[in-house]
Amino acid sequence: MDLLQKDGYRLRAPEPEDLDCMMQFENTPSLWEVSNATGPYSRFYLKQYIESNKNDLYADNQLRLMIESPEKKVVGIIDIFNFEPFHNRVEVGIVIADYSRRQGIGLLALELLTKHCFDYLGIHQLYAFIDVTNEACRRLFQKSGFEECALLKDWMRTGKTYRDVVMVQRLNR
Repeated sequence: MDLLQKDGYRLRAPEPEDLDCMMQFENTPSLWEVSNATGPYSRFYLKQYIESNKNDLYADNQLRLMIESPEKKVVGIIDIFNFEPFHNRVEVGIVIADYSRRQGIGLLALELLTKHCFDYLGIHQLYAFIDVTNEACRRLFQKSGFEECALLKDWMRTGKTYRDVVMVQRLNR
Protein backbone atom coordinates (compact mmCIF):
# COMPACT_ATOMS: atom_id res chain seq x y z
CA MET A 1 0.00 0.00 0.00
CA ASP A 2 1.16 3.52 -0.82
CA LEU A 3 2.54 5.21 2.32
CA LEU A 4 1.06 8.54 1.27
CA GLN A 5 -2.51 7.40 0.59
CA LYS A 6 -5.49 6.38 2.72
CA ASP A 7 -9.27 6.34 2.33
CA GLY A 8 -9.02 7.91 -1.13
CA TYR A 9 -6.96 10.86 0.13
CA ARG A 10 -3.36 11.19 -0.89
CA LEU A 11 -0.34 13.37 -0.32
CA ARG A 12 1.43 14.18 -3.56
CA ALA A 13 4.05 16.50 -4.97
CA PRO A 14 2.92 19.89 -6.33
CA GLU A 15 2.10 19.90 -10.04
CA PRO A 16 2.01 22.87 -12.45
CA GLU A 17 -1.81 22.80 -12.35
CA ASP A 18 -1.63 23.46 -8.58
CA LEU A 19 -0.34 26.99 -9.17
CA ASP A 20 -3.69 28.76 -8.60
CA CYS A 21 -4.39 26.70 -5.49
CA MET A 22 -0.92 27.44 -4.08
CA MET A 23 -1.44 31.14 -4.84
CA GLN A 24 -4.60 31.11 -2.72
CA PHE A 25 -2.96 29.39 0.25
CA GLU A 26 0.33 31.29 0.14
CA ASN A 27 -1.31 34.69 -0.34
CA THR A 28 -3.84 34.50 2.49
CA PRO A 29 -2.75 37.29 4.88
CA SER A 30 -4.09 35.51 7.98
CA LEU A 31 -1.65 32.64 7.29
CA TRP A 32 1.42 34.86 6.91
CA GLU A 33 1.87 35.22 10.67
CA VAL A 34 2.11 31.49 11.27
CA SER A 35 4.21 30.80 8.19
CA ASN A 36 6.70 33.63 8.80
CA ALA A 37 5.87 35.12 5.39
CA THR A 38 6.33 38.87 5.11
CA GLY A 39 4.08 39.38 2.09
CA PRO A 40 2.47 37.76 -0.93
CA TYR A 41 4.24 35.45 -3.34
CA SER A 42 4.18 36.22 -7.04
CA ARG A 43 2.74 33.83 -9.58
CA PHE A 44 6.17 33.77 -11.24
CA TYR A 45 7.93 32.79 -7.98
CA LEU A 46 5.49 29.97 -7.19
CA LYS A 47 5.69 28.70 -10.78
CA GLN A 48 9.48 28.60 -10.47
CA TYR A 49 9.18 26.86 -7.10
CA ILE A 50 7.01 24.10 -8.60
CA GLU A 51 9.33 23.69 -11.59
CA SER A 52 12.64 23.72 -9.73
CA ASN A 53 11.87 21.98 -6.46
CA LYS A 54 12.99 18.37 -6.44
CA ASN A 55 10.55 17.60 -3.60
CA ASP A 56 13.38 15.72 -1.93
CA LEU A 57 13.92 16.46 1.76
CA TYR A 58 17.66 15.87 1.49
CA ALA A 59 18.12 18.06 -1.59
CA ASP A 60 15.71 20.89 -0.68
CA ASN A 61 15.71 20.71 3.16
CA GLN A 62 11.92 20.65 2.87
CA LEU A 63 9.14 18.51 1.44
CA ARG A 64 5.83 20.07 0.41
CA LEU A 65 2.86 17.85 -0.34
CA MET A 66 -0.58 18.67 -1.67
CA ILE A 67 -3.49 17.02 0.17
CA GLU A 68 -5.77 15.63 -2.52
CA SER A 69 -9.34 14.41 -1.89
CA PRO A 70 -10.88 11.28 -3.43
CA GLU A 71 -12.46 13.66 -5.97
CA LYS A 72 -8.94 14.77 -7.00
CA LYS A 73 -9.41 18.24 -5.50
CA VAL A 74 -6.63 19.87 -3.47
CA VAL A 75 -7.99 20.48 0.02
CA GLY A 76 -4.78 21.51 1.76
CA ILE A 77 -1.01 21.55 1.91
CA ILE A 78 1.23 19.80 4.42
CA ASP A 79 4.96 20.23 4.54
CA ILE A 80 8.10 19.60 6.48
CA PHE A 81 10.83 22.21 6.54
CA ASN A 82 13.76 23.51 8.61
CA PHE A 83 15.30 20.07 8.27
CA GLU A 84 18.26 19.48 10.58
CA PRO A 85 20.04 16.38 9.23
CA PHE A 86 22.57 16.19 12.07
CA HIS A 87 19.85 16.22 14.74
CA ASN A 88 17.43 14.32 12.47
CA ARG A 89 14.47 16.59 13.14
CA VAL A 90 12.11 18.61 10.97
CA GLU A 91 9.32 21.14 11.48
CA VAL A 92 5.76 20.42 10.30
CA GLY A 93 3.24 22.82 8.81
CA ILE A 94 -0.30 22.17 7.63
CA VAL A 95 -3.13 24.22 6.18
CA ILE A 96 -6.55 22.91 5.26
CA ALA A 97 -8.96 24.84 3.03
CA ASP A 98 -11.78 26.48 5.01
CA TYR A 99 -14.43 24.38 3.24
CA SER A 100 -12.65 21.13 4.21
CA ARG A 101 -12.01 21.76 7.89
CA ARG A 102 -13.52 19.68 10.71
CA GLN A 103 -13.77 16.58 8.51
CA GLY A 104 -10.73 14.68 9.78
CA ILE A 105 -8.65 15.52 6.70
CA GLY A 106 -5.94 17.30 8.69
CA LEU A 107 -5.59 14.36 11.07
CA LEU A 108 -5.40 11.89 8.19
CA ALA A 109 -2.78 14.01 6.38
CA LEU A 110 -0.71 14.46 9.55
CA GLU A 111 -0.79 10.73 10.23
CA LEU A 112 0.26 9.91 6.65
CA LEU A 113 3.09 12.44 6.80
CA THR A 114 4.26 11.19 10.20
CA LYS A 115 4.30 7.59 8.99
CA HIS A 116 6.26 8.63 5.88
CA CYS A 117 8.77 10.60 7.96
CA PHE A 118 9.28 7.88 10.56
CA ASP A 119 9.02 4.70 8.48
CA TYR A 120 10.49 5.81 5.16
CA LEU A 121 12.72 8.81 5.83
CA GLY A 122 13.92 7.64 9.25
CA ILE A 123 13.28 11.02 10.89
CA HIS A 124 13.69 10.97 14.68
CA GLN A 125 11.61 14.01 15.63
CA LEU A 126 8.79 16.11 14.18
CA TYR A 127 7.86 19.42 15.78
CA ALA A 128 5.61 22.42 15.25
CA PHE A 129 4.94 25.82 16.81
CA ILE A 130 1.26 26.61 17.45
CA ASP A 131 -0.35 29.86 18.61
CA VAL A 132 -1.70 29.16 22.11
CA THR A 133 -5.12 30.48 21.05
CA ASN A 134 -5.40 28.05 18.11
CA GLU A 135 -7.27 25.31 19.96
CA ALA A 136 -8.25 23.43 16.79
CA CYS A 137 -4.63 23.09 15.71
CA ARG A 138 -3.51 22.10 19.20
CA ARG A 139 -6.18 19.36 19.29
CA LEU A 140 -5.18 18.16 15.81
CA PHE A 141 -1.55 17.67 16.79
CA GLN A 142 -2.49 16.13 20.14
CA LYS A 143 -4.78 13.59 18.44
CA SER A 144 -1.91 12.71 16.14
CA GLY A 145 0.40 11.83 19.04
CA PHE A 146 2.29 15.11 19.42
CA GLU A 147 2.98 16.36 22.93
CA GLU A 148 3.23 19.96 24.08
CA CYS A 149 6.77 20.37 25.36
CA ALA A 150 7.37 24.12 25.69
CA LEU A 151 5.61 27.44 26.05
CA LEU A 152 7.41 30.21 24.20
CA LYS A 153 6.49 33.71 25.36
CA ASP A 154 5.97 36.51 22.82
CA TRP A 155 7.12 34.18 20.03
CA MET A 156 4.93 35.50 17.18
CA ARG A 157 4.35 39.09 16.27
CA THR A 158 0.96 40.26 15.04
CA GLY A 159 1.00 43.93 14.19
CA LYS A 160 2.42 45.64 17.27
CA THR A 161 1.66 42.84 19.72
CA TYR A 162 3.26 39.50 20.44
CA ARG A 163 1.61 36.16 21.11
CA ASP A 164 2.70 33.02 22.90
CA VAL A 165 3.10 29.69 21.14
CA VAL A 166 3.39 26.13 22.30
CA MET A 167 5.98 23.84 20.79
CA VAL A 168 4.72 20.34 20.11
CA GLN A 169 6.85 17.36 19.22
CA ARG A 170 6.51 13.74 18.32
CA LEU A 171 9.42 11.37 18.64
CA ASN A 172 9.99 8.28 16.54
CA ARG A 173 10.17 5.59 19.19
